[in-house]
Amino acid sequence: MAVDRLIVGGVPAALAIASLLALAGCGNGDDGSAQANAAPPEVTVAHPLVKKLTEWDEFTGRFEPVQRVAVHARVSGYVQEIGFQDGQVVEADQMLFVIDPRPYQATVDRLKAQIEQSKAELDLAKLQQGRAQQLVTTSAVAKAQLDQRNAELASAVAALAGAQAQLRQAELDLAWTRVTAPFKGRISDRRVDKGNLVSDQTLLTTIVQLDPIYLTFDMSESDFLAYQRAVQRGELPSTRDRKTVVHAHLVDEDDWSHEGSMDFVDNVVDQGSGTIRGRAVFPNPDGLITPGQFGRIRIPGSPEYDAFLIPDASIVTDQSRKVVLTVDGDGVVHPKIIRPGPSQPGGLRIVRRGIDPQDRIVINGLVRARPGAKVTPKDGKIEPEQTEPAAS
Repeated sequence: MAVDRLIVGGVPAALAIASLLALAGCGNGDDGSAQANAAPPEVTVAHPLVKKLTEWDEFTGRFEPVQRVAVHARVSGYVQEIGFQDGQVVEADQMLFVIDPRPYQATVDRLKAQIEQSKAELDLAKLQQGRAQQLVTTSAVAKAQLDQRNAELASAVAALAGAQAQLRQAELDLAWTRVTAPFKGRISDRRVDKGNLVSDQTLLTTIVQLDPIYLTFDMSESDFLAYQRAVQRGELPSTRDRKTVVHAHLVDEDDWSHEGSMDFVDNVVDQGSGTIRGRAVFPNPDGLITPGQFGRIRIPGSPEYDAFLIPDASIVTDQSRKVVLTVDGDGVVHPKIIRPGPSQPGGLRIVRRGIDPQDRIVINGLVRARPGAKVTPKDGKIEPEQTEPAAS
């Protein structure tokens, strides 16, 4: 009896299956050797940038004038003259308003004449009192007449003193008819016009001093307490001794071009907001800064020290922790938990704790680095990013 044989494409089925298994075995062997011979992924590593710097704490505040005066009339009368243009810078003692001085000058003249008359009456009373005194010593006149002369003399002295006091007040009123600027500053618009009748305490205008100028801001209780602790340790000067150097910039500025000093820290923490008010003073010779403007201020939060800087982009967030990836001498990746500090210009960030100067930190190729895996490290360098094109 003949035995049937299965033929596949002219090849026995058993032979075809054996060939396929052999080819499959050869293919698997090639993939395994390729994976075993592939080099670890390449990453760029660098040591932390060590740089001497001072940490700064930033706050938003508002500029205020060192002096602000509301100019009021102190006497009544018609405005006779105005000596300024609205909004101009006025000098100290510059005439601003003249209130009609004629009624007050007339009062001064009348009182001066009254004083002259009182002096004459006083001289006569002294003469009569002296004669009465002589007659009493010779017993030619009664003691009662001497008492009368003494009373007349005292009355004349009082009348003269009263007239002199009235004259001083009248001279003050006359001086107040000329309203002058108490200091150099920028004046507001006039609230009355020439010919208006003003009375005592009528608001005439306002003046603010421009140079120097205050920047007032609020800091949190925790920030304030941190400063107090640093002062107690001798790391920072007291913000109350007016020696702490601070910097500020306006809303349209990027650099901290204005340098001043701390001038005042309040004596209580506000119970509602949990903040305390601070104040710095800045020179403003060109009058660029106007009271009421917002400004950003930075004050030193630490003494100068050697800080570790790494790129902000090299920090990985692991839930609530901040981590950097480091590469050891064998090319193995190890994560390190760090405590980052404030950011710095150029995309860098201070690391307060967690790394050492000899650590090789992955600064490029983070997606190819896995903790515990091997990588091929390539040396790089940490430098601040260029925010503007370098000049040729």
